[in-house]
Amino acid sequence: MYAHVIQKTNRREGPIQLLAALIFGVALVLAQTITAHAKMPESFADLAESVSPSVVNITTSTTVAGVQSGPGPIVPEGSPLEDFFNDFLDRQDEGRRPQRSSALGSGFVISEDGFIVTNNHVIDKADEIEIEFYSGKRLEATVIGTDPKTDIALLKVESDQPLPFVPFGDSDAARVGDWVMAVGNPLGQGFSVSAGIVSARDRALSGTYDDYIQTDAAINRGNSGGPLFNTEGQVVGVNTAILSPTGGSIGIGFAMSSKVVTKVVDQLKEFGETRRGWLGVRIQDITDDVAEAMGLEKTAGALVTDVPDGPSKDAGMQAGDVITTFDGAEVSDTRELVRIVGNTTVGKAVRVVVIRDGNTETLKVTLGRREDAENTAVPAVAEKEADPQEKLMFGMTVSALNDELRTQLDLSDDDTGLVVTDVSEDSTAFEKGVRAGDLIVEAGQQRIETLKDFEARIDDAKEAGRKSFLMLIRRQGDPRFVALPLDE
Repeated sequence: MYAHVIQKTNRREGPIQLLAALIFGVALVLAQTITAHAKMPESFADLAESVSPSVVNITTSTTVAGVQSGPGPIVPEGSPLEDFFNDFLDRQDEGRRPQRSSALGSGFVISEDGFIVTNNHVIDKADEIEIEFYSGKRLEATVIGTDPKTDIALLKVESDQPLPFVPFGDSDAARVGDWVMAVGNPLGQGFSVSAGIVSARDRALSGTYDDYIQTDAAINRGNSGGPLFNTEGQVVGVNTAILSPTGGSIGIGFAMSSKVVTKVVDQLKEFGETRRGWLGVRIQDITDDVAEAMGLEKTAGALVTDVPDGPSKDAGMQAGDVITTFDGAEVSDTRELVRIVGNTTVGKAVRVVVIRDGNTETLKVTLGRREDAENTAVPAVAEKEADPQEKLMFGMTVSALNDELRTQLDLSDDDTGLVVTDVSEDSTAFEKGVRAGDLIVEAGQQRIETLKDFEARIDDAKEAGRKSFLMLIRRQGDPRFVALPLDE
């Protein structure tokens, strides 16, 4: 390519054009060379050799109670067959005695003094945990702490010699298309290496704090708890799950990002448990119709549906507030807010920006601890149908509260609002999940107690030119905003 450019310019161009062509040709050749080298590493051998001593196989043992297959025979006392059946039952008891069950997994050493990271499900309920190192050395491990919400566990072994370890990397720097390498104990085949790319980022499976890296590096049973490395030998994820109809790798694996893991590990190391921040509100995502009904400029933020006793209530937050910023970070949806709050230090005073009645307000909230709040029981409300005085609105039949309804729905004297007694199945309200037994506590972001209040809020929304009408409903104690079209 370079020679061709020279020949062409010598035939037709002057010195300046020739120089430009030469520069272009050199740049083109260099670009092609760089691209060729960037396409694929020549080998992962050096990387595998450097990190393998820090990756471990984990074998757990669990005592499983023996199972009796059915009722034993009954032999009359003094029968000639009594001794025979007693011997028979003794032999059967051997099979019903507690048995030992073993499981295999992976992990990796993160410090020379023997801290090891793995998945919680690898060591859950284990009586004994044995760590096998690349060198063949075996050590017993103890559990420092676990976090079922992110499926992370921190173990510790005692060693006479400093142990080889690997550092965490920045998972946020991992881009879709980057090369990664998984090391672990798949299907009992210890210290196995597989390579692939980052297929997707920020995947959520079922957990509140999920932040998974998706990869096509082969991950199978036994890889759980093992590290996912970048090409610098840094751990950017902990291999946790696969998506497969057969139970084997089909090229869709998930590793919990190091951004999440490092925070969990630090807390487990310091406290033996997690200590996540707690804002103390119930929230839901902002939908397009809810945003329109509230007059919001964009569909973003987290809509507060309830403020029980706790940090936010003490700070003056109200149901109907839209949280847009938390501690300086923009909030796009509820999932992001939960993650940001959970990663914030317990007891920290943070500034929370909310939109209330079209205006922006800043609240200062001192965070509580989520784990403490989750251990507090929340009374449930029984869901039952009622059939008192009724009026049809938006395809819903609603009624003002009375003593009979309070008893049927187990509501207190402090509860106010309208009860939904029936919902037409072809209505938008039914489509959006409104059901008989729901309690409408707010309409147009104002408290209501009577049918007259409800109708007045509808008229206010129409006069304001709204296309949708916002209601706050409660079902079994859980609040939720619902936006209904005013033209229905």
